Amino acid sequence: MSHMKTFFHKMHGLGNDFVIIDERSGSFDLTPTRIASLAGRRRGIGCDQFVTLSASSDDKAAVFVRFFNPDGSEAGACGNASRCVASLLGQERDTDSLTFETRNGLLKAEVLSRDALGGAVVTVDMGCPQTDWQAVPLAKPADTLRLPLAGEPAALSMGNPHATFFVEDLSEAERGPTLEVDPIFPDRANIGFARIDAPDRMRLRVWERGAGFTLACGSGACAAVVNAARRGLGERRMTVEVDGGEMVIAWDANDHVLMTGPAQLAFEGTVDLEAYPK
Repeated sequence: MSHMKTFFHKMHGLGNDFVIIDERSGSFDLTPTRIASLAGRRRGIGCDQFVTLSASSDDKAAVFVRFFNPDGSEAGACGNASRCVASLLGQERDTDSLTFETRNGLLKAEVLSRDALGGAVVTVDMGCPQTDWQAVPLAKPADTLRLPLAGEPAALSMGNPHATFFVEDLSEAERGPTLEVDPIFPDRANIGFARIDAPDRMRLRVWERGAGFTLACGSGACAAVVNAARRGLGERRMTVEVDGGEMVIAWDANDHVLMTGPAQLAFEGTVDLEAYPK
């Protein structure tokens, strides 16, 4: 495939942006080094996360989706990217109902509406939150409702590790880089800072593992709403305001977390992968 142009989509959910490459017709040599180079905003395409599509071994799934951080490390889940993938595949397959496979199992999505500019509103079933300390994971046994850290965050996994601090002042988010690599998180963690503005509304900033601050973090919003409900600070359905806009998160009676928000096509293009180191 030397010097062949590879097609990609650039999409975003509330400003959280993704490069999506389709490998269903054949895999490309997308090493962590190459992904990190492509994700670079000055010498690459630029993105918060890199997404690949490949054939799924599960006949219930339309595709197998992998998510990568801009440093080339793999992420287990990404809510905003999942909405973008659902919008893209729904249009390709002329359907509003999608199931796709991820490293953490099957996700179901529903496209609620579309516009003429490549935008859609999508609901994704992000599955059940895992609150056991080993599932997060933590380095040692601890109460995931109140971790032994300053500020006593609540922790859980949404397919990737999250800790949510409930704060009055969002300037505390400056602690994110240090907390991501705290020894209590053996796989590092996404660090959320949530201000509860009403029982059904919060303001959230997330320092994303391997990515830093982004305009929106879908799995972080899911974690924040679940953790708020666990702590008795918010309802099980909340509007979450992030830097890039708003999404609605609902923790339903069956323990599933439903995330609803926009997905937008930014542009399409081609790239010579051989121009980037591997």
